[in-house]
Amino acid sequence: MKSIQTEILINADAATVWNILTDFSRYSEWNPFIRNSEGIAKVGTKLTNTMHLEGQKPQTFTPVILEVEPLQSFRWRGSLGVRGLFDGEHYFRIEPQGERQVRLIHGEQFSGILSGMILKMIGAATEQGFIAMNNALKIRAESETTL
Repeated sequence: MKSIQTEILINADAATVWNILTDFSRYSEWNPFIRNSEGIAKVGTKLTNTMHLEGQKPQTFTPVILEVEPLQSFRWRGSLGVRGLFDGEHYFRIEPQGERQVRLIHGEQFSGILSGMILKMIGAATEQGFIAMNNALKIRAESETTL
């Protein structure tokens, strides 16, 4: 299994970060990686996400939400076509570091017979997308905290 994992410290409480991450309808306001998202944070439901990778055309995918632990974590699984070709379990974990600071751990585990080949083509751009999303989330959460 192949994976990408990023993390960032955010000077905001877990509730602020959680609310921004799970308010999918507002992703277009701040998120440079997943610019559009529709759905609710409920296990078993599907999201409709439009992802933008540097140098690639936007891609829409419909992952299924696998886990929702309020203020702590959520994850979804998406597949390219049928499961087993190229699957990704995308996750977000929020770890409090103090009263007004959290560590966001944001990553994805990839599997499937095409995962090695596809990640060679888009792995670096995907990691940069995660980092861009993390940085944008930090800016948004910290600006909401100071209001």
